[in-house]
Amino acid sequence: IMLSHNEQAFSEHFGPLKRPTPGVKRDLAYRPTLLGTNFGASTTHYLATLAATDILKAGGNAIDAGVAAGLVLGIVESHITCFSGVAPMLIYRASDKSFHTIDGLGVWPASASCEYFTSRGHKNIPPGILQTITPGAPAAWIRALADFGTLSFGEVASAAIQIAKQGFPVTAQLANALERKANAEFKSDPELMRVFFPNGRAMVPGDIFRQEDMGNTLQYLADHEAANAKRGRVEALHAVKQEFYTGDLGKKIVEFHQEQGGLLTREDMAGYEVTVEPPLSQTYGNIDVLTCGPWCQGPMLLQVLNIIKQSGRSNFQHNSAEYVHFVAEAFKLVAEDRELYYGDPKFTDVPLDRLLSTAHARELLEKIEAGRARILDQFPGATDAETRNAVPGGRTFDTSYACVVDAEGNAISCTPSDGVLRNAPMIPGTGLIISARGLQSRVDPAHPSSVQPRKRPRLTPNPAMIVKDDEYVMPFGTPGADYQVQAMLQVLLNIQGFGMELQEAIEAPRFFSCSFPDSFSPHAYYPGVLQLESGFEQDVYVELANRGHKVQPWPESVWPQAGVCVVKRDVRTGLVSAGADCRKVSYAIVS
Repeated sequence: IMLSHNEQAFSEHFGPLKRPTPGVKRDLAYRPTLLGTNFGASTTHYLATLAATDILKAGGNAIDAGVAAGLVLGIVESHITCFSGVAPMLIYRASDKSFHTIDGLGVWPASASCEYFTSRGHKNIPPGILQTITPGAPAAWIRALADFGTLSFGEVASAAIQIAKQGFPVTAQLANALERKANAEFKSDPELMRVFFPNGRAMVPGDIFRQEDMGNTLQYLADHEAANAKRGRVEALHAVKQEFYTGDLGKKIVEFHQEQGGLLTREDMAGYEVTVEPPLSQTYGNIDVLTCGPWCQGPMLLQVLNIIKQSGRSNFQHNSAEYVHFVAEAFKLVAEDRELYYGDPKFTDVPLDRLLSTAHARELLEKIEAGRARILDQFPGATDAETRNAVPGGRTFDTSYACVVDAEGNAISCTPSDGVLRNAPMIPGTGLIISARGLQSRVDPAHPSSVQPRKRPRLTPNPAMIVKDDEYVMPFGTPGADYQVQAMLQVLLNIQGFGMELQEAIEAPRFFSCSFPDSFSPHAYYPGVLQLESGFEQDVYVELANRGHKVQPWPESVWPQAGVCVVKRDVRTGLVSAGADCRKVSYAIVS
């Protein structure tokens, strides 16, 4: 697979990488909605999008292409995602019109517990080796290929291997993120310094970044698959999984944890398996919205849509103070539900039927006051004074995203995550950064996302799809930690409620409520804070402040955390449309 690594050439062909101009209201999209008749792919990095389309051109399906994109994202966006992290995904199989979720989310080691942390003086999950859980992404990629794909691991990993070994140009996004991590804690890990700070300095845009260790690890797994090829495609794929979790590579992972004082054991690795289950869904107007379960924050999207549906409001002016206030208030109420109820349903009794019910949506709707912002002050685990009333936006946590639809109508929506920015160590000589997703758990046994042996932390990444009967399928999603659902919701409403084209809907100015506990330790809480991107009228700021919101402009010094990507395929005509967020280095390609 041949890929162009020249960002300038790519931009000249597909259009320049642009970012919103502060204070300028945008009436037109910077990029057009792309249209095609064959397939479409959209990801948070253009090289991942190219890898996906190359797989489709070579005869692979959407799932093959989505896995290829995910593996490339683990190289080119390794500050926010990695091969050994998490990879939740939602898959549509056109042949039987079935939908499936793969959690791609690891679990706590068997020896982990709230008591383990509290007895050592930890009020929250500490950074470092103790925050790591079993890697979920490798098993998820293999399961997706085995159950829904057509190609081998070696075939879909070829682009990632090539890019890792030959190198790729560093983007401003990557350079800025790593520069912000050039602190004492980061420098204390010689392996991370060796890989991410070559020559002892932070890389700058345009530097060529090589990750030969990661490329060799992926090649090693591909070679292991090839050695088992006579057993058949699926069995050879399973051999790749076994090698990662229980073979020589798995032994390296466990030995490193034990040397560093971690909790992961060979039994934890050998016993891990992904969970495959149907998605949740909610009808909104004439569409069905599908998300993953309450082990992530995906159901929040369904809950907010239900509140809007029950309100009966269809006459909002886009991004007016009235509209922003209503949506933000609805989201805050659903965020309270997330904190009170969401968690791994294998361990926590999540009352999904009630949370997604019409009756509950009406109960929450009655709490929304048209003229006053509510300050929700009763959040478990968010009472520490040092985590309150701070200024949000300084965190470097983020995620990646990819979606693909092929000519047969198969679709994948996936949100790979976990990278070097989460202060997790790198295993020497492998390029592997083990999932630090334990940062999203609580050490309070009463919290639904508390630490328990073999329990999944509650995940922020939440891929989604929109389906309209037999008319179209549309995977969509975004990076952005706690900002994800709000960005996805606004793009969905821009399309469905305000009739915008995909790219216009993506690029419209957004607003974000921060009035709920952050999902990541130490779970900071910003009561009443509402952030607005540039592009809102001045009177909107004034009116929202009059209603009690602590209105803040989105910090221009902070790279935008949300980067929505969308691909839509019309089943009747075969028309494919796609968009990608210009706030990041996202790009879409259609054919």
